[in-house]
Amino acid sequence: MPDVEAPARPRLLIVDDDPALRTLIRNFLIAQDYDVDEAEDGPSMRAALARQAADIVILDVMMPGEDGLSLARTLSDSADVGIIMVSALGTETDRIAGLEGGADDYLPKPVSPRELLARIRALERRRRPVAGESANATAHYQFDGWRLDPVRRVLRDPGGVIIGLSEGEFGLLLTFIEKPQQILNRDLLLELARGEDSDAFDRAIDTQVSRLRRKLGTRTHGEIIRTIRSEGYIFLPAVTRT
Repeated sequence: MPDVEAPARPRLLIVDDDPALRTLIRNFLIAQDYDVDEAEDGPSMRAALARQAADIVILDVMMPGEDGLSLARTLSDSADVGIIMVSALGTETDRIAGLEGGADDYLPKPVSPRELLARIRALERRRRPVAGESANATAHYQFDGWRLDPVRRVLRDPGGVIIGLSEGEFGLLLTFIEKPQQILNRDLLLELARGEDSDAFDRAIDTQVSRLRRKLGTRTHGEIIRTIRSEGYIFLPAVTRT
């Protein structure tokens, strides 16, 4: 049988004005078999992308000259590239601003290289096309006026406002949405939602469900997640995929 060539690893571009941090992250990711380039600001980022396209850009927010939010908007409008933003600004408001600006994920500094690796791998999986679909196809899920973009990990309420979700809450919601109107027991939810690279489910599954239910309930009058005593939980709304 002919040898089957392994798929190429994504090419990464680190954009940060801190040379020590760039070197640390670059060396770590190269050791994980990634091709990695680096840039210190907007002009050098554009020069690097002109030389060779990147699959994922790891983008600092606070840089001299054009900041990361502006660069993210430019990238999301003009290129098919994944964007992971990193910043010393780590509040929920800052994260939402990054996601609104076009980022797929947002990490507060100081950045753990191992956590960054997990986020890169998770973004790879989300961007990987499903068999039979175009590589550019992007599925969104809608339920009761809500809209979830599973690639960018953005949840919008019926008024179009982005609702911040933790890693665990996002994984749990996606699991419910992919299996609506089915009773899911706690063990199955834990298995399906946590993901191979995620440490998000360090709390009891009931706590995760309760937190997600509260976030959805603040903007929805009807019941969305129902507890089925001695059995588990059921996601009540009908879900459409667009």
